[in-house]
Amino acid sequence: MPSHAKPSLEAGLVALKQGNYQTAIAQLEPIASSQNNGTASLQAQVGLVMAYARTGEVPKAIAISQNLIESNNPQVQEWATRALEHLTKRKKPDRESKTVETGFVAFENSTPNSTPNSIPITPTLEEKPEDRVIETKSDDTPDTPAMVPLTRLKATVATPLPQPATPLNGFMGSVTRTQAKLFGVIYWRQAQRARAWQPLRKPKLIPLRLLAAGTFIALFWVMREILKLAMGLINQTLVKLPYLEPLQLLYRDPTKLLLIVLAILMAISPWLLDLLLAKLYGQREFPKDVLNAHSREAVRVLQRCSQQRHWPLPKLRILPMAAPIILTYGILPRNARIVVSQGLLEQLADDEIATIYATQLGHIAHWDFAVMSLLLLVTLPIHKLYQQVSQLGDKISGKIWRWPVTILASVVYGVWCLLTGTGLWLSRLRLYYSDRVAAEITGNPNALIRALLKIAIGIAADIQKQEETSWQLESLNLLTPVSHQQSLALGTIASNLSFESFLKWDTANPYRRWFTINNSHPLMGDRIERLCQIARHWHLDTELHFASVPSKVKRQSFLLQIAPWLGIPLGVLFAALVWLTWQLAFTLKFLNLKWIYEDWSFITGCLLIGFSIGTVMRINSFFPDIKPATVQTDDYLPNLLADPSALPIDSVSVRLVGKLLGRQGTSNSLAQDLIFQSSAGLVKLHHISWLGQSVNHQDLIGRQIIVTGWFRRGATPWIDIQTLETQSGKTIYSPHPIWSTFLAVAAQAWGAYVFLTG
Repeated sequence: MPSHAKPSLEAGLVALKQGNYQTAIAQLEPIASSQNNGTASLQAQVGLVMAYARTGEVPKAIAISQNLIESNNPQVQEWATRALEHLTKRKKPDRESKTVETGFVAFENSTPNSTPNSIPITPTLEEKPEDRVIETKSDDTPDTPAMVPLTRLKATVATPLPQPATPLNGFMGSVTRTQAKLFGVIYWRQAQRARAWQPLRKPKLIPLRLLAAGTFIALFWVMREILKLAMGLINQTLVKLPYLEPLQLLYRDPTKLLLIVLAILMAISPWLLDLLLAKLYGQREFPKDVLNAHSREAVRVLQRCSQQRHWPLPKLRILPMAAPIILTYGILPRNARIVVSQGLLEQLADDEIATIYATQLGHIAHWDFAVMSLLLLVTLPIHKLYQQVSQLGDKISGKIWRWPVTILASVVYGVWCLLTGTGLWLSRLRLYYSDRVAAEITGNPNALIRALLKIAIGIAADIQKQEETSWQLESLNLLTPVSHQQSLALGTIASNLSFESFLKWDTANPYRRWFTINNSHPLMGDRIERLCQIARHWHLDTELHFASVPSKVKRQSFLLQIAPWLGIPLGVLFAALVWLTWQLAFTLKFLNLKWIYEDWSFITGCLLIGFSIGTVMRINSFFPDIKPATVQTDDYLPNLLADPSALPIDSVSVRLVGKLLGRQGTSNSLAQDLIFQSSAGLVKLHHISWLGQSVNHQDLIGRQIIVTGWFRRGATPWIDIQTLETQSGKTIYSPHPIWSTFLAVAAQAWGAYVFLTG
């Protein structure tokens, strides 16, 4: 958008937001008529439809709506079609005296000064009109994609903006102090809530309770094994060093002591987490009056639910973060804390904030927050240690001295991942329960759908702004309603693809749940579909409409996808067959291999051999040759994301141009935070470092690159890198096929050794 159009567009959006429709029309008409402004022209036309409709100039609104139907943007087409339908009905004689509204509520429900219940798509300007707008990047800057949705940002939490006469919540492009560009269009249906609803059938809480207990046991077992390993290594080191004796204390069984420590930590977790979050992330108390300024309904929900269950009101906290997150910790309902980020309050509407707070009440009601609080208390200091060690490594200039620190940081990160992994299943399951509770408390499943999607958009916007995944997002991820990994593609694709199209994979792929085993959050499409079922149960229109799509996934493709893991049970069967054969030979006195059935370790060898065979069978399909004739580019990425029958084994060859994002330094030595930013959105990258390369992957972070590799559609879409190229010709190779081959050969050799030696 040319720079001269920006002040007019900004002024027009401010005027529209304030209800000064004639001023808005005067400002937006020149931009709407311009053919060179691209997205700005589209946004101006949307604003003009609203302004003309509110001033009674229905024919002009209809004419622009007809023009918008010809737009290339499918969301704008859908909105324009619905707006045109309402505007056409508005022209009937029996409705000429009534105010026009371009939402989806009936027009006769509106008055000239009333606040409409829903405006599906509107330009949004969340800064105060007198705020100065500073241009930070021109439109031709290659670092910024042309169509990236940006979430709304207010000024501060302490001074909420006054509510405008017309809430402009549907359009998720914003003009802020630091960025005046409006990027994309997101269509919100603003489906309504239930006015009266029947209670839902009580869910079965036994699986949740059992999983919470299992999570505690898994956390205890992993911590005990790590502790025993560390104690053993320390004593072995002391034995080998001269003049030192091993510590007898480290030879004792730590089981009882660890159980006592975990019980004490769980009992005092609310207060310890208060101190940790205040020290690490600046958490502070959040007055109820300030929450009331952002969402009156949220305060009413908290008070009503607490009174019904005879709880004291949960203590409210706030984190000074731009990314929208919320979490709950504590041990009992009377000492529960609900922590919200500043960004969530600024980016969600009143009813959406209320539904998100209601989900946290669900965690308190189901008591799953107690185990998750313990898990957060254990993992947060370890993640902080990982951060501190990484920062220490960044300060060391010599490569020889940096390597030990890098290895230590990677080990600490691995320990953090192991401990966090004990809570993955509970983290996924509890969100289904909390979504259900929130819908039943508020009667507004559609607002919760919008809230979840806006949270994903806000997290993705924060990652794009910081050009990396923040420490807060990573360390608190397990307790947040939306994960930062699933937000990457979901939160940035809306300008090119409807939410329904993107989430088809989550609802229609028959093997989708197999790919969430290592995910911390359930599939977003699955969660939204369940909320839509609740809305239909209450005879409500749904925020998203999922069409039934027949599955076209071949069973052979899925079996090939899991071939390495299928090799493990096949290895067990092979071991049983070998044992029976040798047992029969021994009985017939044909062979005397007594060690085979006396030492069962040979089964381990069979498992490794089976895994190796499965890996070899999958390699060629998993990493096919990348041919220029079949490679896909940026324009085709939305189609890849929208394919509900895709599996990771499909291995689509891609060659994309964009920007490499991620943390720099020791903290990203394992390439755990590599993200590709293209014109179609964000995609996770998987890279394996190759020793001996002159260029490191961290040298390319923040630069324009060309990534060539294999796109894989799973619960979190990602690309396995083959090469990373810069515009200057520097190239980094990622040896995924070589690594898979090495892994298969190593497993085969180890399995054969165990099998033969016993």
